[in-house]
Amino acid sequence: MRPDVFLALVMFCVVAGVTPGPNNMMLMASGVNYGVRRTLPHLCGVVVGFALMVALVGLGLDAIFRLAPWALPFMRWAGAAYLLWLAWRIATSGAVKDGVVAGRPLGALGAAAFQWINPKGWVMAVSALTAYAVSASYATRVAVVALTCLVVSLPCSGVWVLFGAAMRRFLADPRRARAFNWTMATLLVASIAPVLWE
Repeated sequence: MRPDVFLALVMFCVVAGVTPGPNNMMLMASGVNYGVRRTLPHLCGVVVGFALMVALVGLGLDAIFRLAPWALPFMRWAGAAYLLWLAWRIATSGAVKDGVVAGRPLGALGAAAFQWINPKGWVMAVSALTAYAVSASYATRVAVVALTCLVVSLPCSGVWVLFGAAMRRFLADPRRARAFNWTMATLLVASIAPVLWE
């Protein structure tokens, strides 16, 4: 891959990884409610799960969806239903209390599995593969795209966890926590709307 093409891929991954979307909204809410340490498995699941999805889709899993075209719309709506449930859980969370955290954060396997029903994840994966992997050395390019997604996504999504954790003290007030939780839930729902209605 030429250096200019690789730089373009890195920039694409930065933009895809740092902009708001279902993953980043959930990571920030988890950072607020559970702190950085307890959110790390969730973060690792997002990053590794997305890179694995890019690799598998790039190496031929998309053929399954060509044989069963109903599967993608089904996954899209299943993802939307799951996100609505998560949004409700975020909206109805209470205030953050030092040392007392109700519930438990999303784990690595759950976060990795979520990538397969994340509408923004599918758009980013397919966009990255069609823009940067199509060439004579396709399998090598798919590996480069997947590894670049893995490396770049970690700090980009990690920023959202840190931002959420930094807000813990501010959100100890129940009124502020309620407003924050409902705002995050609304943004989570809004982040999937454009993809669902395309």
